[in-house]
Amino acid sequence: MNYLKITIAACIIAISGGCNKWIDVVPDNVASLEYAFRMRSTAERYLAGCYSYIPDFGDKYINPGFYGADEFWLSSDKTTWDSWNIAKGLQSVSNPLINYWIGENGGSDLWEAIRECNIFLEHISSVPDMDDYEKRQWAAEAKFLKAYYHFLLLRSYGPIPIMRENIPISASGEEVRVSRRPVDEVFDYIEELITEAEDGLQLQLINENSDYGRITLPIALGYKAKILTYAASPLFNGNTTYANFTNRDGTVLFNTEYSQEKWRKAVDALKDAILVAADIQGYSLYEFPLDNRTQGIPDSLRLGLTNRGTVTDPWNSEIIWARNTSTTSLQSWTQPKALSEEQRGYTTPNGSTGVPLKIASLFYTENGVPIDKDITWDYNNRFDLKVAEYEDRYYIKQGETTVAFNFDREPRFYGSLGFDRGVWYGQGNFNTDEPYWLKLLVGEFGGKQQLGFHSVTGYYAKKLVNYTNSNSENSTYNAVNYPWVMLRLGDLYLLYAEALNELNGPSTEVYEYLDRIRTKAGLPGVEYAWNTFTTEAYKLETKEGLREIIQRERAIEMVFEGERFWDLRRWRTAPDELNQPITGWDVNQNNTEGFYRERILFDQQFRTKDYFWPIRQNDLIVNKNLVQNPGW
Repeated sequence: MNYLKITIAACIIAISGGCNKWIDVVPDNVASLEYAFRMRSTAERYLAGCYSYIPDFGDKYINPGFYGADEFWLSSDKTTWDSWNIAKGLQSVSNPLINYWIGENGGSDLWEAIRECNIFLEHISSVPDMDDYEKRQWAAEAKFLKAYYHFLLLRSYGPIPIMRENIPISASGEEVRVSRRPVDEVFDYIEELITEAEDGLQLQLINENSDYGRITLPIALGYKAKILTYAASPLFNGNTTYANFTNRDGTVLFNTEYSQEKWRKAVDALKDAILVAADIQGYSLYEFPLDNRTQGIPDSLRLGLTNRGTVTDPWNSEIIWARNTSTTSLQSWTQPKALSEEQRGYTTPNGSTGVPLKIASLFYTENGVPIDKDITWDYNNRFDLKVAEYEDRYYIKQGETTVAFNFDREPRFYGSLGFDRGVWYGQGNFNTDEPYWLKLLVGEFGGKQQLGFHSVTGYYAKKLVNYTNSNSENSTYNAVNYPWVMLRLGDLYLLYAEALNELNGPSTEVYEYLDRIRTKAGLPGVEYAWNTFTTEAYKLETKEGLREIIQRERAIEMVFEGERFWDLRRWRTAPDELNQPITGWDVNQNNTEGFYRERILFDQQFRTKDYFWPIRQNDLIVNKNLVQNPGW
């Protein structure tokens, strides 16, 4: 069957297309689907083309989860970054940023991706030199990808058209002008597709060296569970904000009635995903492996390296799905330019990404509770200056002065953040007695020297930097180019705890899954911590109170991994979190007292319309059946 290549962004797929974004499927001058599916090798290349549309979430420029919310902030000269412009409220109807609808401004063309998946599914059965088992497996991979692309569109735009199959060239003009479908219907279709795919997927990769990144059963089950958790979350479950959001024919696009059954489905799916991933396939929470360089390091440093390695140690035991990408640039932008006086003046790494003070505030005290809840931690005087003692030496340089805010925090604080006078283990220096430590005052080796090449907040995202990276005076940045984590076991544990609490309220099982994450992080159990170190242990006993604890735990554990941007939206807490000023220390100062003054960098605003991105205005003109997202 022949097909119009309709741009569904305008709901008419553009005639350019194909898999040539990644690799040419057919030779020059032979535009034939029959050729593409004439043998196994060319069919596999077509499948690879279907994979190629997965957005490069390890790219700091185009992943909205990096710079699109409030976890990172940049200097004012970085004006052309699409993701950061979203954080600054510059999303646009005329020229949308990270445009997945038509593949512009950092966005992959996901409707084209779905079209290619449909073509693959229609023709894979005709390939002559493949057995039926392999055909079913490849078809299952394409079905998952098709579902995944629908989900990415749904997550970004809300109700979307469903592209079950491509539109034939004989279709009428009205048939081509597709309309959006209700959110529940889209979620049901995505779930249906992944469920269909499950029977054909491998439990594990047969050839791991060549097939890393291909979809397996643990990936499909895990992502289906995550998608069902989205479906059950407040943005999509009983949200009355969109009660009047309808198609032109009156079709209601959001079901405003809350459904507890959605949480039950999420719980069941997460339980299945964890069973297959952890119990059957042996995925486990990551623990930093000691080697000749790190043998004998104290537990405090090892816990920090566990936090870093969860993301930066390639293909470790916790990673269920990852995609090969270039993370060298991301690491360069999150590592300080200089870690010692000898490195002053080095041109690499870049060091331009700062972490706002509000994100540093999220992390617990060493007792495993929020800093404003710990009865043993002096919250009111957190901005006073304090000198590091001997017992602080693995976190803060002994004898140096920094703010009390940086003392007595949990291991993930020190594993995730670099800060003035803070120890930065690794990067070529594995001496625990004389590790690198940061000096960030103006005039010091790590201080502000020129526009753009420093943290504007006084904090760095150490978590994203592999500890073995190093830089040299010849401007070479030697980095471990780790794959970007798409799904890990800790993510599923936290989602399971969340879904269990939403379904039935507090329980021993909820605490158990939270404590798995906390034990890995070197923290006491959640019940003990809240009962011992706070006056608000009652939060453990109510769904609402435990929800707050779970969301905080997730924000800390998944920090800098691209989840917060979407979590704040699905929880509908974005107006609370993203209508706060972005602040940091005054990095323009050359003395300690001046440096540790909080300053406002930006007055961030989140509007109701920011929950979903706009469809480009021109696409609405082309397709009169499409309606715009509310507020745009």
